[in-house]
Amino acid sequence: MPTSSASTTDASAKPTAASGGVQSLERAFDLLERMADAGGEVGLSELSAASGLPLPTIHRLMRTLVACGYVRQQPNRRYSLGPRLIRLGESASRLLGTWARPYLARLVEETGETANMALLDGDEIVYVAQVPSKHSMRMFTEVGRRVLPHSTGVGKALLAHTPADEVRALLARTGMPAATEKTITTPEGFLEALEQVRKAGFAVDDNEQEIGVRCLAVSVPNSPTAAAISISGPAGRVTEAVAESFVPILQGVAAELSVALSNQTPA
Repeated sequence: MPTSSASTTDASAKPTAASGGVQSLERAFDLLERMADAGGEVGLSELSAASGLPLPTIHRLMRTLVACGYVRQQPNRRYSLGPRLIRLGESASRLLGTWARPYLARLVEETGETANMALLDGDEIVYVAQVPSKHSMRMFTEVGRRVLPHSTGVGKALLAHTPADEVRALLARTGMPAATEKTITTPEGFLEALEQVRKAGFAVDDNEQEIGVRCLAVSVPNSPTAAAISISGPAGRVTEAVAESFVPILQGVAAELSVALSNQTPA
C-alpha cells in the first residue's frame, strides 16, 4: 500500500495508532471510519477537511481501497463503502455476540429477565446477541432483527448523546411509525426522552415496542462501535421498583463489557 510523508495537521483528526504501526494502514482505516461516520459516501475534499490529510495522500489510499474492493467510486466521483466490507462486518458482528454472551448470561442470572445486546447500524438498531430468561413467560428477540431506534430502549440509550440535529435527521429518514399506542411519534417527544436518559443514566422502553413488555437499557461506554445492552420482560415484572436494583447491575456489566471489547485489563 502506498505511503506518504505528509503529516496530519488538523487538530480534529482522529488519533493515530500506537507507535510502531504502519502509517498508511492507520490512515486507510481512519478514512474508512470517517466514511462510515458520514453515512457511507463522501468526496475527497470532505475526507481531506475531516482528516487533515492532503488530497494526493487521500487519493492514493482510496485508489488502493477501491482496488481491494473495500471502497467504490461512484459515477459522480464520490466514494462509498464497498461490498467487500459486508463479509467482514457480518463476521465481526457474530464474534461480538459471542464475546458478549457470558456478560448477558450474568445479567439473566442476576435479574431473571432476558438480556440483549444491540448495535446502531446506519439508521437502524440490530440485535447481535441474546440470552433468554429462565421464566416460562419471557421475551424473545431474534438475533439479527432490525428495528427503528425511536421505539426501543436500546435505541434511546445509543442516541442519548448524539447531537439533536443528527437525531432529527435520522428520524426524518426513518419516520416514526407507531408500533403501539405508547410509541413516541414526534421528534420533540423523542428528544425529551433522550434528555431523560442523560439525566437518569439509563433508558426505558415502556410498552413502546410491544404492549405488555418493558425494557431497561444502557449504552456500553467507550465501545469500539456504538453498543447497548438491555434486559426485557413482562411489564408486571420489570417495574419502576425493580429498576432501582436492576439499573446498577446493567451499568456494572456494561462497564465490564467495555473493558473486554477494548482488549484492556481491568485495573
